[in-house]
Amino acid sequence: MPLTSSMSWPALYTQLVGANRHATSLGKIWLSVLFIFRVMVLVVAAESVWGDEQSDFTCNTLQPGCENVCYDQFFPVSHIRLWCLQLVFVSTPTLLVAMYVAYRNHRDKRKLLQVAGFLSAKGQDEELETLKKRRLPIAGALWWTYACSLVFRLLFEAGFMYALYVVYDGFQMPRLVQCDQWPCPNLVDCFISRPTEKTIFTVFMATTSSICMVLNVAELVYLVIKLIDRVEKKLIKTLSF
Repeated sequence: MPLTSSMSWPALYTQLVGANRHATSLGKIWLSVLFIFRVMVLVVAAESVWGDEQSDFTCNTLQPGCENVCYDQFFPVSHIRLWCLQLVFVSTPTLLVAMYVAYRNHRDKRKLLQVAGFLSAKGQDEELETLKKRRLPIAGALWWTYACSLVFRLLFEAGFMYALYVVYDGFQMPRLVQCDQWPCPNLVDCFISRPTEKTIFTVFMATTSSICMVLNVAELVYLVIKLIDRVEKKLIKTLSF
């Protein structure tokens, strides 16, 4: 079964949408870019582009094992698997926000049930429903949780971009690679299938990853500006008394 098909992307999307109810507008844009331009493209197009990655990797030798060794030397990690890992790691920090929100909702639900004796059954149900649908302000502990999730997103994005660049020596797919590893009898020429198409696809994925990084930086700056603004307002209010 293809890797991109076997992964439960809809389940991940559901979890991220739940956490993103408490995000800023930039956070909602980031989620749209992540799933429309990265996950959807990866699921729809990646398997067809890289489906012949190893089967059509041909070398000008009949020496048994030489072709497999050369392929492993130049492609130690599949692009598809690397991108899938990147998307999982980049999405995971957002779940920190979901965990904190779930903790807050559980804590407030307990408080509500403690005073439930003063409310009718209908009133309790309405309060619990409001509790589930409420949107928490990004302040206090939630601000720190959200900011940390953005920092981790940036670190994971940058780390995987660097790994992709180093492992494949850039984002351009070569047409010809040469290998002299054992058991190859001499310097062997190996040819990659559809290198231009794979180069375009790789550049596209790297570009969308860069866009996500820019959105994360912009959102982090926005949060810092909002925090400074709140602190200034509190100081002004305190000094006015």
